[in-house]
Amino acid sequence: MSEHEYFQHAMPGDVCFGCGSDNAAGLKIHSYWQGDEGVCRWRPEKHHVGWDGVTCGGIIATLIDCHCMATAMATAIRNEGRPLMSEPHYRFATGMLNIKYLAPTPNDQQLELRAHVTEVKNEKKYTLTCALYAAGIKTAEATVVAFLVHRSDQPDNDSAFS
Repeated sequence: MSEHEYFQHAMPGDVCFGCGSDNAAGLKIHSYWQGDEGVCRWRPEKHHVGWDGVTCGGIIATLIDCHCMATAMATAIRNEGRPLMSEPHYRFATGMLNIKYLAPTPNDQQLELRAHVTEVKNEKKYTLTCALYAAGIKTAEATVVAFLVHRSDQPDNDSAFS
């Protein structure tokens, strides 16, 4: 059993390829708080290869995207001063994903993502920065915009996320 409270556990019915616990073929990332940063540790498998020994750039983009959406959601809940698993549940969607690939990311070791919110506008638009590390070396960095698109206490707002 983990000592961390994972953000993705506060996302019931999540079938997303990157973060969904309800997607058997997905990456099933798990994000958690470490201070004011959302942290995710994940290990690629051989089939996540872009070329021999290097993680696919699309997998990296998915990791960053999903980790940032979960970090935005956890930040919104934390800013309200309530427990992560409390209701209402929120869903965020990507508004922008700008990634700089700085070095090849190995495919044979654990990766670490670190994200934090840098700006919140109107309690609906969250800007985040995220860095991806392999063996302590930053291999990618991103700026991400996340939009709050669903609240479980307002189900009529967007039935696509119900």
